[in-house]
Amino acid sequence: MITTYVALLRGINVGGHRKVPMADLRALLTGLGHGQVRTYLQSGNAVFTSASGDEKALATELERAIEERFGFTVDCLVRGAAYLRAVADACPFPAATLEGRQLHLLCVSERLDPERFASLDPAAYLPEEFRLGDRALYLYAPDGLGRSKLGDALGRPALFKGVTVTSRNWNTVVRLLELARD
Repeated sequence: MITTYVALLRGINVGGHRKVPMADLRALLTGLGHGQVRTYLQSGNAVFTSASGDEKALATELERAIEERFGFTVDCLVRGAAYLRAVADACPFPAATLEGRQLHLLCVSERLDPERFASLDPAAYLPEEFRLGDRALYLYAPDGLGRSKLGDALGRPALFKGVTVTSRNWNTVVRLLELARD
């Protein structure tokens, strides 16, 4: 059975470091035997099809291939398009009425225990809010991520110790879902 997947690469093409051209990423995924490979933006978003049913194995394969090709490690998360659709549909914030810069999805490698965030006082960050989802965290930042105090607090390494996390604004989430449908 062929499944459509979304690959999310963490921390590439930022400030001229860890450069992974999207044409090279497409060629890399195609060379690994995946089909219908498409990329979006320069921040490490790819959609592809595969006969594999193992997201973790696909992510590991992609991480190894990137390291071999480019000489540096990149954390990758691979999620089935159906999973990403379910996560988007479960968004606890009114995504359709918000600007894409106001809503962010942090994808994580495993389910997060709410206790991990016990040190954060939600009232101290209002009107900004976050909610946990299925291997995801939704962040509402009405003034955008660049001005978000909650986003800064969530950026502390201790909060996500031991897990891979990468974020996308809601516009990117929507576009990846559109690409996965094509």
